[in-house]
Amino acid sequence: MLTTFTVLADLARQVAGDRLEVRSITRLGAEVHGYEPTPSDLEAAQGASLIVENGLGLERWAQRFVASAGDVPTVTLSDGMAPLLIDSDAAAGKPNPHAWMSPKRAQHYVDRLVEAFSRLDPAGASTYAQNGTRYKQQLSALDGELRQALNAVPPHQRLLVSCEGAFSYLAHDYGLAEAYLWPVNADSQITPRRMARLIETVQQRQVPAVFCESTVSDEAQREVARASGARFGGTFFVDSLSGPTGPAPSLLALQRHNVNLIVKGLAPGAPPR
Repeated sequence: MLTTFTVLADLARQVAGDRLEVRSITRLGAEVHGYEPTPSDLEAAQGASLIVENGLGLERWAQRFVASAGDVPTVTLSDGMAPLLIDSDAAAGKPNPHAWMSPKRAQHYVDRLVEAFSRLDPAGASTYAQNGTRYKQQLSALDGELRQALNAVPPHQRLLVSCEGAFSYLAHDYGLAEAYLWPVNADSQITPRRMARLIETVQQRQVPAVFCESTVSDEAQREVARASGARFGGTFFVDSLSGPTGPAPSLLALQRHNVNLIVKGLAPGAPPR
C-alpha cells in the first residue's frame, strides 16, 4: 500500500504492523504540497492495494494521481474531521491541512487507518485494532508530554513564528499564537509586504527566536531574524520525517524535536528536557 508522504507512512506502519507493506510516494525531505509524481510513482500506484492520503487540500496532485491508478481504493485520513480554518488574507476560510500536528487529531487518523486496513484485510482486523489502540495510547501520552514542556514558555512569549502556517493545530492545543511568512503550500507566496509585516510583529512582540521547516528554504526567515533582531531558532519537521539517524525518524520523535526547539527558543531559561 502507498501513502502520499512519509509522516502518513509512519502512522500506517504503526497500525499495520507486519501484515501490510507500507511505502511513501514522496521521499524523505520532499516538499509535499506541489510534488510532481514520476512515472515510477504512477506504476507503483497501479499495483497498490490501497492509497492513503491526508486530504484538506494538502496534496494538490493527489486527485490526478489517484485517478491515474484506476480502481485502487483510497482512504482520506482527515475525512470526518472538523478542520481549523486558515486565518490569512491569501487563504482565509480554507482548511488548514496539517492536522497530524495535533496528537489528539492524529488519533482520528489512526481510527481511519484501522477501519481501512480492516476492510482491506478482514483477517487482520483484531491486529489492526490492537495496534491502533496501543498507538493512540502513545499519542495521548505525547499530548501530556508536549503540554507539560510548553508550559515552560511564559505567556508574553507564546508566539510561534514559522515559515509556513503549519502549526495551527499544535498552537490551538497548547495555547500558542502563531505568525508565518505564508499560510500554506509554497514559499512562492512570500511577498515584501508579508516579510515587512512579520518583521514588525517579531520586533513589537520581542520574539526571541523564529523557525522554519525542513522541506523549504529558510533564507527568507533568516532575513526576518536578522532584520528583527531575533535569532534563527532551528529547523522544524512537519511534512516529512528525517532519516533514521536524524531528529525526526517518526511522528512521535518529530513532535518532540519541534517542541524542544520551541521551548529552547522561546523559553531559554527553562531546564533542559
